[in-house]
Amino acid sequence: MNITREQVDALNAIVTVAVTKEDYADKVQKVLADYRKNANIPGFRKGAVPMSLIQKQYGKAVLLDEVNKILQSSLNDYLVEEKLDILGNPLPKVTEDFDWNKDDFTFEFELGLAPDFSVDLEGKSNVTKFDIVADDNMLDEQVERIQKQYGKMISQDKVAEDHTLRGTFSNEEKGINNTTTITLDIFNDKKTAKKFVGKKVGDVVALETKGLFDDDHKLMDYLKVSHDDVHGLDVTVNFTIEEINAVEKAELNQELFDKLFGEGNVASVEELRTKIKEDAEGQFAQQADQKFLNDVIESLIENTKFELPSVFLKKWIQTVGETPLSPEQAEEEYVKSEKGLRYQLIENKIIATNNLQIQFEDLKAHTAELIKKQMAQFGQLNPTDEEVEGIVARVLSNQEEVKRLSEQVMSEKMLTLFKDKIKAKSKKVNYQEFIKEMYGE
Repeated sequence: MNITREQVDALNAIVTVAVTKEDYADKVQKVLADYRKNANIPGFRKGAVPMSLIQKQYGKAVLLDEVNKILQSSLNDYLVEEKLDILGNPLPKVTEDFDWNKDDFTFEFELGLAPDFSVDLEGKSNVTKFDIVADDNMLDEQVERIQKQYGKMISQDKVAEDHTLRGTFSNEEKGINNTTTITLDIFNDKKTAKKFVGKKVGDVVALETKGLFDDDHKLMDYLKVSHDDVHGLDVTVNFTIEEINAVEKAELNQELFDKLFGEGNVASVEELRTKIKEDAEGQFAQQADQKFLNDVIESLIENTKFELPSVFLKKWIQTVGETPLSPEQAEEEYVKSEKGLRYQLIENKIIATNNLQIQFEDLKAHTAELIKKQMAQFGQLNPTDEEVEGIVARVLSNQEEVKRLSEQVMSEKMLTLFKDKIKAKSKKVNYQEFIKEMYGE
């Protein structure tokens, strides 16, 4: 057997595999001999069927199968030995006059090669890293929310301006059907709020979504519509009143502080506000990190320039699925997947260049941290090490979970690297300003 490579250009090559009779003859004869031992053909005893008959009946199929096995094995070994970084899989070149009756065969395969490029993490960057602060307005709102949440609900017959309502927003055409709790001060103008005053349980109030709130994004919270549907949404929604309550706010005293944060952990309103600020900014930091990671990825894709073997990849896309695609369909799929492929190559380059590796201890520590957070949500604040380790072992016995968690660990390693290397601008914002930045508005 002989394998040679012709370099068409930097991104494309043709590998030729020459298979001789010596490469496959013994393997074919062994398979046919096994067939002969087990063949049941009328008129012949088992094991006594003439080899010529076995050859005639099975020879061509066995030849094709054995040559194909040799091809796959030798081609894979060649790619590994030559350290060729290919995209997709080798594509066999179709030969119209291929003759299986010959003793020696020649096969050609097209290769799409990964481009050679570098990633500059320390160069000029247009990425911004946001520091989200919980400002006084947010803290005031959160304190009041806590007072209402832990306050005493007193059922009312009719709606007044300071009442809390539970009900359902609905619009059949848009598929809106969301039950929620509201206060009348959420609306953008007082005229809307006055529509509710004097209403009773069971009454329906019709509202126009356009300008309903001071920020259209609140439609996502109260109506559960997607971000894509928020802007320009101009329909009538009905709010069906199901409960009317006056809230007697809870006092900001030690009993409430202990109920919220455990006995003795918070002893004053100032400490309460400090605790709320810490918790809120901890959650905001996660959101800011995710945006930073996304923005860095987008910047790297935009600014890391390299060519792809696009013609080859489109041909490969035509063949890779269960159903062959037309050239037009393959073009469409390529456009959809090109951005993802580019980042996959960039990410692999960053991982290799910076020697980012996932150790099993990293995976165990990450999983244990997630489990502790989940247990805390259900009131288990101090699980034993044995309890956590037992759950970690069960989780990591599932290969799908291992894959998912490994991706999370690598994402954290990439984030840490980007924070260290990327020259990002810092910008301090409150949460509402961050939301506007998030959606580019």
